[in-house]
Amino acid sequence: MLTKAAKPLVKLVDRYLPDPYIFVLLLTLVVMISAVVAEQKTPLDVISYWGDGFWALLSFSMQMLLVLVAGFMLASSPPIKKLLDAIAGFAKSAPQAIILVTLVSLAASWINWGFGLVVGALFAKALARKLRVDYRLLVASAYSGFVVWHGGLAGSIPLTIATAGHFAEAQIGIIPTSDTIFASFNLLLVLILFVVMPLVNRFMLPEDKDSIYIDPKALEDVSSEESNTGHAPNAMMRPADKLENSRLLGWSVGGAGLVYLGYYFAVQGGSLNLNLVNFLFLFLAIVLHQTPRSLLLSLNEAIKGGAGIVIQFPFYAGIMAVMMQSGLAQSISEGFVAIASAESLPFWSFISAGIVNIFVPSGGGQWAVQAPIMLPAAEALGADVARVAMAVAWGDAWTNLIQPFWALPVLAIAGLKARDIMGFCLMQLIITGVIISIALSWF
Repeated sequence: MLTKAAKPLVKLVDRYLPDPYIFVLLLTLVVMISAVVAEQKTPLDVISYWGDGFWALLSFSMQMLLVLVAGFMLASSPPIKKLLDAIAGFAKSAPQAIILVTLVSLAASWINWGFGLVVGALFAKALARKLRVDYRLLVASAYSGFVVWHGGLAGSIPLTIATAGHFAEAQIGIIPTSDTIFASFNLLLVLILFVVMPLVNRFMLPEDKDSIYIDPKALEDVSSEESNTGHAPNAMMRPADKLENSRLLGWSVGGAGLVYLGYYFAVQGGSLNLNLVNFLFLFLAIVLHQTPRSLLLSLNEAIKGGAGIVIQFPFYAGIMAVMMQSGLAQSISEGFVAIASAESLPFWSFISAGIVNIFVPSGGGQWAVQAPIMLPAAEALGADVARVAMAVAWGDAWTNLIQPFWALPVLAIAGLKARDIMGFCLMQLIITGVIISIALSWF
C-alpha cells in the first residue's frame, strides 16, 4: 500500500521540484512579497532586512561544509570503508538494507544531528556498493533518521532551556532535560519512530521495474592506495614528495588532535557538539589516511559536493532575517496560538513550528522567534511549558524532511539531487506528522 501511495508523490516531486538553488530563490521572493503584503512593510525595508542578514550564517555555513568534507574524507579512508562494508554485510536483501540504514541513521541522529547526517549518507553508499537496492529510497531512508534529532541528546531547544542564563530564564526558569529530552512522552515518541520509520521506508520499496539502481563502481571514493601511484621510487623523491607521503607527519598531527579530544571529554567533561563532531571526523581522517597526499586527494573529491552549501546558505540567512524582523514568523505563531487551548497548544505549537521551519531552518533561530509567543501563551492557558517547548523542537525537526537546506550534505555525499529523494520524504512527512501530533497531544 505504501509503495502505491508513494509512487505518485515520487513522480510529482520529480516533475515539479526544482533544484534547491531555484527553490531558495523562489522562497526568497515569496517571503519578501509576504512581508510587504501581510506585515505592511515597505519594499525597501524588506530588502534592507534581507541584505543585512544575508551573511549571518557564514560561521554555520563553514561548519556544514566541514560536516560534508570531513565526513567524506573519513569515509574514504580504507579502514572506515572496510568497517562500513562489514556492517553493510549484515543486510542480505534490499528490504533489510532499507531497515538497517534507517536504524543506523536514527541512532546516529539521536546522538548528534551532524553525526547522523554524515553517517547515514556514508552508510547508504556502503550498502549500495553491496546490494542491488533502489538508491533513491536508500538515501531517503538515511535522511529520514534526521527527524529525531531535536528530541535527542543534541536538541538545541531542550538544551537551551536547561542552561543557566538562557534568554527566557526569568520567565520559565531552568527546565531540566528530565522534563524534555528524557521525559516519558518524548522517549516514547522516539521509540515509536525507531519502530515505525524503518517499516515505513521498507514498505515504500518500489517494484523492480520502478526502481533506480546505481553502478557500485560509481560510488567508489579515492583511497590511500591511489595516493602513491605514478611516483618515482622513494630514493628518487624530492623532499616535497617525501613530506606529502610522510606517514609520520600525518600520524603526528592527527594523533595530537585525538589526544586533545580525549582530554576534552575525559578531563574537561565536554559534550558533543557540531564543532567537536567535525574535529573528530577531521583528525580521524588525517590518521586513517596516513599520508597528507592521500588526505588531499580525498579532499579534492569531497569539496566538489559543497557548492550547494556555499551558495544557498546565505540566501537562507537573508530569508530568516526577513521572517524575524518583519514579524512574519511571529504572525504565523500568533495565528495558531489564537485558536489553542491548554490541551491543544502543544499540537498547534508543533504545526506552527513546522511551517516556520520552512523559512527559518535553524532550531536556535526558530526558538528565538517563537519562544516570546509560545511561552506567554503556555502560561496564560496553563499548558505544560516543557511540552510546548518540545512541540516547537519537534516541529522544527519534522519539516526538515522536505527542507533542502538540511539535505544538502546528504545529497552531496550520495551524489543525488533533491528531487530524487523528496517524493519518499513527503510520505515520511505525512506519517511522522500524524505520529508526533498524537504523541504531543495524548501521551
